[in-house]
Amino acid sequence: MNETQKKQIPLRLSPKLYAAIAAWAEDDFRSVNGQIEYLLTECVKQRKKNGKYVSESIDEPIQLDIQ
Repeated sequence: MNETQKKQIPLRLSPKLYAAIAAWAEDDFRSVNGQIEYLLTECVKQRKKNGKYVSESIDEPIQLDIQ
């Protein structure tokens, strides 16, 4: 695989998390896939910059209270 090809992977998201990402993507005029790629890219950049994850609690389950 060269750098211009993108790897397709299955991704499991809870309905609430998907809805939150979809709403955010719409606000940013991106597709859901584009938004997920953007978020992952930003997390990797942050980790490379300071050696830490965006949050110390990155591995803790997400509690979304989305109405």
